[in-house]
Amino acid sequence: MAIKKQYLKSKPICKVTFTVPAKDAENVAVVGDFNNWNPKGSTLKKLKNGTFKGTFELPKENSYEFRYLVDENYVNDESADRYQWNDFAGAENAVIEL
Repeated sequence: MAIKKQYLKSKPICKVTFTVPAKDAENVAVVGDFNNWNPKGSTLKKLKNGTFKGTFELPKENSYEFRYLVDENYVNDESADRYQWNDFAGAENAVIEL
């Protein structure tokens, strides 16, 4: 898994590209604070090599909890900036700092 951050000089946003290797998965979405944990509209595109990839524009100078939803199973990104316990989920969520 990988996270790429591209800060734009012209806007107060960061283009964040999420990459998830999941050859056997049917669907992968990224859900988090930035989309109200809703997988609709946050599905990653499956590439020919079996990797899922998607880019989102997020407001910078914020931090966001997120997880991947891989075929209905929540998965954290090992390349996250940090992890934070979430009582609602009863687990740690990945956190991205922008």
